Amino acid sequence: QVQLVESGGGLVQPGGSLRLSCAASGFTFSRYVMRWYRQAPGKERELVADITSSGGSTNYADFVKGRFTISRDNAKNTVYLQMNSLQPEDTAVYYCNFRMISVNYWGKGTLVTVSS
Repeated sequence: QVQLVESGGGLVQPGGSLRLSCAASGFTFSRYVMRWYRQAPGKERELVADITSSGGSTNYADFVKGRFTISRDNAKNTVYLQMNSLQPEDTAVYYCNFRMISVNYWGKGTLVTVSS
C-alpha cells in the first residue's frame, strides 16, 4: 500500500526556516521523481519543487527559487523540503507527491503558517 506521510510543518515567523519531510512506503521510492506541492487557502494547488529519482536534478517554482531546497535520501525513502526566508505568502498546506502510470499519489499534507 502506497503511503506518503508529511511532517515538519508549524508556525514560524517571517524570515524563519522549516524543514519538511515526506516518508514514503509501499513502492520503490528510488525509481520515482518526487514533488512538493502547496495549497494556500482559497487557491489552487501549485507545484513548488521536484527532484529526479537519483536526486541529481531539481526544479523550482520561481516564487521559491533561492529560498527552498528539495533533497532526498533514497536509503531512508524520504524527500525533504528545506524552506528558508519564509514569508506570509508561503502559508499553505504542503503536500508530497509522485506519479505512477499516470496516477497521482498524495500525502495528507502538513500545514505551514508564516506569521508574526
